Amino acid sequence: MGHDDYMYLVAKENGSTLPQAGLFIIRYHSFYPLHKSGAYEHLMNKEDEENLKWLQIFNKYDLYSKSKVRIDVEKVKPYYLSLIDKYFPEKLRW
Repeated sequence: MGHDDYMYLVAKENGSTLPQAGLFIIRYHSFYPLHKSGAYEHLMNKEDEENLKWLQIFNKYDLYSKSKVRIDVEKVKPYYLSLIDKYFPEKLRW
C-alpha cells in the first residue's frame, strides 16, 4: 500500500465528510495510467467515471504544477485549517 491509499484509508476510516470524489482523488491522484492514458477504464463503474472527471480537473493543480507566485503560508493557513476542521474529526486514528 502506498501513501495515497494510506491517506485514503485514514480519511475513510476516521469518518471524513469529504465528498466521494475527494476520497477518489486522494486515492488515485498518483495513478497516472488511469487518469492520463485511460488504462483500466473497462473496470470502472458510473461513479468511478464521474469521480475520474474530478480527478482530471484536480490534476492541473497537483504536485507537478509550477507557479512563480510565492504564497504567504501564514496568510492562507487559516483557510486550510478551516477545511481540515470541516472535513475531519478533531482526532484521527492513524
